[in-house]
Amino acid sequence: MSFAAIMLQCNGRGMMQRPFPSSRQPVRAAIAGAVAMAVAMGLGRFFYTPVLPGMMAGLGLDAADAGVIAAANFAGYLLGAVLAAYSWAAGHERRLAVGSLAATVLLLLAMGCLTGVATLSAVRFLAGLASAFGLIFTSGIVLAIGLAHRDPRVQMAHFSGVGIGIAVSAVVVYLLSLAPVTAIPSWRIDWFAGALLGAAGLAAVAWLLPRPVGSAGTVREPAIAWTRPLAALTLSYGLFGIGYVVTATFIVAIAREGAESPLLECLTWLVTGAAAALSLLAWKPVERRCGVASAYLLALLVEAAGVAATVVLPFPASALIGGGLLGLTFVVITAYGLQLGRILASDSPRRVLALMTAAFGVGQIVGPLGAGFLAARTGSYALPSLAASGLLLLAAVIAALGGVPSIKSR
Repeated sequence: MSFAAIMLQCNGRGMMQRPFPSSRQPVRAAIAGAVAMAVAMGLGRFFYTPVLPGMMAGLGLDAADAGVIAAANFAGYLLGAVLAAYSWAAGHERRLAVGSLAATVLLLLAMGCLTGVATLSAVRFLAGLASAFGLIFTSGIVLAIGLAHRDPRVQMAHFSGVGIGIAVSAVVVYLLSLAPVTAIPSWRIDWFAGALLGAAGLAAVAWLLPRPVGSAGTVREPAIAWTRPLAALTLSYGLFGIGYVVTATFIVAIAREGAESPLLECLTWLVTGAAAALSLLAWKPVERRCGVASAYLLALLVEAAGVAATVVLPFPASALIGGGLLGLTFVVITAYGLQLGRILASDSPRRVLALMTAAFGVGQIVGPLGAGFLAARTGSYALPSLAASGLLLLAAVIAALGGVPSIKSR
């Protein structure tokens, strides 16, 4: 994920909004933000994971094909995140936010209508672009309202939508698996249901999302002043992109590999989503006690353990514990990592955001491609999962040796 809007809204050089007049604005913004994140990320970005096993069986895809399609989505997300990190869209944030969610709905529908690795990859690329725009432009509005009213609950509710969307998608795919067999393949019906859910969410966001008032002009930022901690953090963040995305892409397929149980697949993804929805709240005591930098390192270690657990622990605990630890950490590592980047390059927040997002995005592209290739060659997800766990450990070591733990929050 990319929490671009946090960095932009918390810095005077980014898009800033004047205070929103209505006392109801924080509530409306929090609800709209949560629903938007559920659509843009929970459905637009992560719905592929629970539907993937059915697609692999129905279309005859192997793990390498699945990795290519996933990598295309992450490439689109990378492009969208980097483009949206700048100020070309100032004054059009709400229109872009709603439009990107509409595009997400259409692309969910397209996934249920098309076949072929190349075609599906093209659709997922566009879906990644739409997800990035949806996250960043919606966040730009919602977080500005939270800051204007000094209400941190707005941000927390907003980003909980990612996990809520994941959890809801798990339940929907499971319930549809219980439906009578039809002439339409079940995985296509899954995508159609995802599009229907997305359309409902789009309508809610279009109604609830407040309109921002005014925007500031663009200020040219200086070049990034590189330091050892910033270089270490950027490399660590890129390795995190590889390490988390292997499990985030294949966790439900791993669950199916262990046992042909739709219920277990549902529970695995449901646990992942529920943990993600509560993760920022759960890590708040750690952040307060140890600081953002130490919490970032600890979350990397916990996630490394979770990724390894998916293939080391006995089944089905491996899938459930691995999914839970993934959900508990990936949102937190993203948020804390970008917050640390802003601290280390406070004069160039957009530049460092774009650079760290690029490093993360490259990792997300490499991860599914490499994992899919290894899984197809070995016939198991064990080796790619252990490799991903090792990269997360390496990310923590690099950050620690580079001086990241000494960074003080501001």
